[in-house]
Amino acid sequence: MMKKLLLVTLSVMALCSSVTACAQNKSEKMQQASEDKNLINKKTQNSMDLSKITNPAVNAAMTAWQNGDSKTFLSYFTANPTMTDDGSPRSFQSFVKEACGEEKFLTLDAVENDGKDLTGNFKAGKWGTFRVFFKFHQTAEGKFDRLDIGQAH
Repeated sequence: MMKKLLLVTLSVMALCSSVTACAQNKSEKMQQASEDKNLINKKTQNSMDLSKITNPAVNAAMTAWQNGDSKTFLSYFTANPTMTDDGSPRSFQSFVKEACGEEKFLTLDAVENDGKDLTGNFKAGKWGTFRVFFKFHQTAEGKFDRLDIGQAH
């Protein structure tokens, strides 16, 4: 009788252990799937198609912008570029410091002026999401000396 009871107890313990392991394994797989989905969503958000931008310098600068890489973004500009925001002068350096890595294009709807004028939906942090334009002014040397941004109408 004792052997039978011991055998039943061991069988129950093995079954419980197996069920627990299966539940943990399933839980771990579900957690991993959720993390994978979040990573895919994050990559999708960060990798908007910039291939429409035909100007190589604008394309490279905007790739840096979309990736939140302010150092690389700034490298495409002259030492003291000017900037306007909805037609009003604005500090270019302050704009880049405040917005790069926090604000980005969600869609790119129009590329004009030899790839230097961009229009699309833009996530502007606390200001929300709306259509904007970025207009890059390029010097003969290939650097940008001015950036005009604003709401697109």
